[in-house]
Amino acid sequence: MKLLIKNMVCRQCVKAVERILGEIDGVSAKDVGLGYALIDDLSDRSTLAEIARRLSAEGFELIQSRESEIVEQVKAILIDRVWNPETYRGITVSQHLAERVGASYSVISRLFSEIEGRTIESYLKLLRVERVKELIKYERMTLAEIADAAGYSSEGHLSRSFKQVTGMTPGQFRTLGRRTPLSEL
Repeated sequence: MKLLIKNMVCRQCVKAVERILGEIDGVSAKDVGLGYALIDDLSDRSTLAEIARRLSAEGFELIQSRESEIVEQVKAILIDRVWNPETYRGITVSQHLAERVGASYSVISRLFSEIEGRTIESYLKLLRVERVKELIKYERMTLAEIADAAGYSSEGHLSRSFKQVTGMTPGQFRTLGRRTPLSEL
């Protein structure tokens, strides 16, 4: 049985879900990844309710509808794109999403906006800024290197986008700012 789980955005989330499932009698997790967990089929609906309750207590949510499933799939794809931009160079976001989700980009975009209350582009911008914040806090790269690692076309493009989202420059953030957890974007 495949459980679709909302708000799984990092490796720590995967470990948390593995821990939660491991604590529930009669549940055996075969595989857990961003946005999902494969478990043995449940013979008892009350066990599924217990899983939902425990996940909710930790900030996760079982996904019940196909539409919500698609939105969570889009989020996971975008997170991967932002943290691994070199893998997707030359592939547009719209093309990539359409291929991976199996629907036209216009359908995906409309659905995402309806459920999330924001566009894919605005969500992607927030993700990229969070990636930049992470790289700035590491203090090991120049701004030009960070721009490249985060998939920006230039240092100037990064700076403009960063200031638009955060209200401060990357330099100001280095000394004053703090990151936002991906689950809160």
